[in-house]
Amino acid sequence: MAGAAFGNPEQGKRAHLYEYKITGYFIFACIVAALGGSLFGYDLGVSGGVTSMDDFLKEFFPKVYRRKQENLKETDYCKYDNQVLTLFTSSLYFAALVSTFAASHVTRQKGRRASILVGSVSFFCGGLVNAFAKNIAMLIIGRILLGFGIGFGNQAVPLYLSEMAPAKIRGAVNQLFQLTTCLGVLVANFINYGTNHIHPWGWRLSLGLATVPATLMFVGGLFLPETPNSLVEQGKLDEGRRVLERVRGTKNVDAEFADLVDASTAAQAIKHPFRNLLKRKNRPQLIIGALGIPAFQQLTGNNSILFYAPVIFQSLGFGSGAALYSSTITSAALLLAALISMGLVDKFGRRAFFLEASAEMILCNVAVAVTLALEFGKGVVIPKGIGIFLVLVICMFVLAYGRSWGPLGWLVPSELFPLETRSAGQSMVVGVNMIFTALIAQTFLACLCHLKYGIFLLFAGLIAIMATFIFFLLPETKQVPIEEIHFLFENHWFWKRYVCSDDDVNMKPGQ
Repeated sequence: MAGAAFGNPEQGKRAHLYEYKITGYFIFACIVAALGGSLFGYDLGVSGGVTSMDDFLKEFFPKVYRRKQENLKETDYCKYDNQVLTLFTSSLYFAALVSTFAASHVTRQKGRRASILVGSVSFFCGGLVNAFAKNIAMLIIGRILLGFGIGFGNQAVPLYLSEMAPAKIRGAVNQLFQLTTCLGVLVANFINYGTNHIHPWGWRLSLGLATVPATLMFVGGLFLPETPNSLVEQGKLDEGRRVLERVRGTKNVDAEFADLVDASTAAQAIKHPFRNLLKRKNRPQLIIGALGIPAFQQLTGNNSILFYAPVIFQSLGFGSGAALYSSTITSAALLLAALISMGLVDKFGRRAFFLEASAEMILCNVAVAVTLALEFGKGVVIPKGIGIFLVLVICMFVLAYGRSWGPLGWLVPSELFPLETRSAGQSMVVGVNMIFTALIAQTFLACLCHLKYGIFLLFAGLIAIMATFIFFLLPETKQVPIEEIHFLFENHWFWKRYVCSDDDVNMKPGQ
């Protein structure tokens, strides 16, 4: 649960003495915290659906609407290529990027619960502004408020879940975040399918209902316990022990609490956690957790499908209703994949899921690219059989992503950081993730227009690079207590040269 200091080899060797039971208090805390994922998921699902609705386009993007009507039932890769339209989606993620660094300070100084509450309030306000938007400026302001909420929520929730969870089930517990994200996507697609038939304000209902998960998260957050890690980090030792005992369902928490105190002592000595994250001994966490995995998670191309599933299907000639229905199918596949991952990730491990699913995703991208290259061009109507095949292949891709890069993109980084750099590290995870999310959201439709089917080959190549990265650089972390993660790097063929305990002696200041 705690992050061990590198300087003391005795720390992190008490994990075999930890005891726990699955208590109702623990279950309540994890479910409430995991609602943070529903904010992220609802926005992922709702934004793409809204941008494909005629009433929304007529009010804010009439040029896009006219182009869409001209090629209503035909393939046109450039049907939705409009940078202001994509800014409606991507502005949220640019805002989340900025807010996550403020969230790091709040998370470390005030606790994980405080960030969760702040995030829910901001997301609620953003949903209201978007629901009553009268112009594009109001839309963007609403998206920025939503982005602030996601920045705080995504910074705090994965940390909260990982710190609350016993090591043996940490993978499943942490993936509650992905599960609620998937539920949010699925619910948003069902709502979009219904509101698409409410004219002319159905899109307002879709955007405004973002206030519902935000309200649930805020009300639940008022009763949410702070994590023992955070309480100890704030110097509230007695309260931290009480919460630990209640969460674990036993009074016998001496070993785990001792590790918490040791890790907190090491963390208190770190005045500049972001600078500390750049030290040589933290190079594995920086490269794998803070930079590599969160960037690669977006470069799989899956969130492009989630953002723009209705838009993609309409660009390929599906009607408006059929496009929303098809995107609902893909979001259901994402939810199923999250359940599979929760049930099996602590058995088969992180590396196995990453590598096996990456191979499937490469094949699916190639299949989509080849099909589009052979069958389609501008002005061609999609045959029904080919349309069904495309939906099935995209569902297979989503199933693979949903049990690998989707949930593990949040789980694995949250496992890697020691306590002294954990809030800073998670901020970098969210920041990098949001940079690439925003860039993909902003450029995908333009790339679809200019690269056409080639964009799927591009994603296939990127996934091959990601799989190679995982194969050579990521050690297996399943069922390893967070206190002992650094031992994996000390014994890793590549990272062991960086994490020796005496590396800092010869380092220059600021390295």
